[in-house]
Amino acid sequence: MSAQMDLLTGSAARLLIRSGQWRLPTAVLAPGFVQANLVVLDRAHARDFEAFCHSNPKPLPLLEKLDVGSPVPRRCAIEADLRTDLPKYRVYEFGSLAREIPDLRQEWQDDWCAFLLGCSFTFDTLLLDAGIPVRHLEQQCNVPMYKTDRELNPVGPFAGNLVVSMRPIPFCDVERVVGLTKPLWLAHGEPVHIGAAQDLGIDDLASPDYGDAVEIRKGEVPLFWACGVTAQLVAQLCNIPLMVTHAPGHMFITDLEIEELACGGKGLDPLPEEGSIRCPGA
Repeated sequence: MSAQMDLLTGSAARLLIRSGQWRLPTAVLAPGFVQANLVVLDRAHARDFEAFCHSNPKPLPLLEKLDVGSPVPRRCAIEADLRTDLPKYRVYEFGSLAREIPDLRQEWQDDWCAFLLGCSFTFDTLLLDAGIPVRHLEQQCNVPMYKTDRELNPVGPFAGNLVVSMRPIPFCDVERVVGLTKPLWLAHGEPVHIGAAQDLGIDDLASPDYGDAVEIRKGEVPLFWACGVTAQLVAQLCNIPLMVTHAPGHMFITDLEIEELACGGKGLDPLPEEGSIRCPGA
């Protein structure tokens, strides 16, 4: 990770993206700032999708729901523009990936409603600062992500299976990693699974469904976190007319710092009460 990337704030990283100077995955950008998944759909489906997030908070932790028609967050990054501030977007139409584009300026509609969902890239810096290796950063690639056989709680047209990201962790550090990530429930929290990928219905870690394969070294164990790319799998299954997301790994970078998530997410939606819903993989 270059020194220049280390010094970027969330707003500086967004300006770099908005100007077209960064079109790569964002894991290395603005360490310490919260990153987010993006989902945009028309207002007719917004209520069901919000309920879907609350029913599946592990993969879809809701940072912010924007006002209908507005691309400007009110909490996470008040000077941002969701039409321009992500490196790459995907547009799904009736379940099919219609196109992948660098901005949404020509696409944006007045009846669209945007959602920002927490991302595990947020805690990568926390692991590094604790001396724990983060392989996709070492290899300068995207994190590997996999479809699983774990079903989500359906709401309206939204249903599907959990997608997870994977980080190989030295066995001696597993307990520390769980402790470091557990408080960060708005960034997916603790791992949903540790160890054998087959227990999640994953056949081959060398062939991720999204992102890039990474090396797993002797003495390391794979740890799996719920992943916001779950929403993109859902977009392919729900068959609604339109759903816009970020391209996997190409996140929105907020002005929130990781310490704010550890304190419960200043001013953000509260965690649903334990026992009120079933969390896949929890």
